[in-house]
Amino acid sequence: MDDNDNDFLARRFEAHRGHLRAVAYRMLGSAAEAEDAVQEAWLRLSRAGAGEVENLGGWLTTVVGRVCLDTLRSRRTRGEQPLESWRPGLSAEPDPAQDALLADSVGAALLVVLDTLGPAERLAFVLHDLFGVPFEEVGRIVGRSPAAARQLASRARRRVRGAAAPEADLGRQRAVVDAFLAAAREGDFAGLLAVLDPDVVARGETGTTVGADQVAANAARFAALAAVARPVLVDGATGLVARGADGAVERVLTFTFSAAGRILAIDVVTGPERLAGLDLEPVR
Repeated sequence: MDDNDNDFLARRFEAHRGHLRAVAYRMLGSAAEAEDAVQEAWLRLSRAGAGEVENLGGWLTTVVGRVCLDTLRSRRTRGEQPLESWRPGLSAEPDPAQDALLADSVGAALLVVLDTLGPAERLAFVLHDLFGVPFEEVGRIVGRSPAAARQLASRARRRVRGAAAPEADLGRQRAVVDAFLAAAREGDFAGLLAVLDPDVVARGETGTTVGADQVAANAARFAALAAVARPVLVDGATGLVARGADGAVERVLTFTFSAAGRILAIDVVTGPERLAGLDLEPVR
């Protein structure tokens, strides 16, 4: 490919970059990983050449979808979480128009719910429901039939709708957090299950735990931490804070609540920079 052909191909690719970044961000919840996926799509396109691609937009969306699917499966296997999952980041380099698009359509609550989906479910929902990719193409990407791809999207859609209106009443939040704290202090497995959403996600520096059984088992082992944790308002929502002997904040737990009033996600914040950026207020 000569320089003129390469320039032409680059211009065609750039026309689709914003769309590809939006797809990848919804899939991965990380601006850095999304940019990596888009760059991989460019590398594959440059090797294939424009002459081999009839529908460039569809071809690129498929490539980005497959790259993101591989990333999600690898992340799930290793028990990792996206670096930006606690508070969704946008572009590393300022792009006001694109960042406004992402911010409007991908809130923190949606990303929390998407993190509870399996890789194939997440891809089917994002590509079909958010971007209108036909189930025939979604099925090819995930290696399933169109009917199976439709079922994946349907399951994901029900889960997303079930958490579409998170609990906002501080009194009810406090009651749920108090019940969680009491059960953790007593090692009460059944009590923990009663306040956790079945698909709860718990994230911390050591990794991610998915599912009420696993989260409850882990929480029951942290009775010592629960003994010193106290309710607090974290950026206006009910959370927990653990302080050291000198009164310094050592750990903060933030919660996302489902529409049913159960705990949908728990984020354990321990990094000094993140802790310093939290707005903590005592609860009455």
